[in-house]
Amino acid sequence: MNEDTFNMEIRKFLKTVGISSQREIEHAVAKALESGKLSGSESISVKMTLEAPAVGISHCIEGTIALE
Repeated sequence: MNEDTFNMEIRKFLKTVGISSQREIEHAVAKALESGKLSGSESISVKMTLEAPAVGISHCIEGTIALE
């Protein structure tokens, strides 16, 4: 295994995850604000699960995002 290649591939994957996840959250929050489901002053709970079945990973990260 080439450690440098492996490291770069992980970073590339995580960058894609970060960018697409941010976009999805922004769109979902905008829709929720438009529909009145959110007022814009609360915090929302978030959860991200990373799975890599080939190596036995199922890692969950939970947090909150403040809207104001």
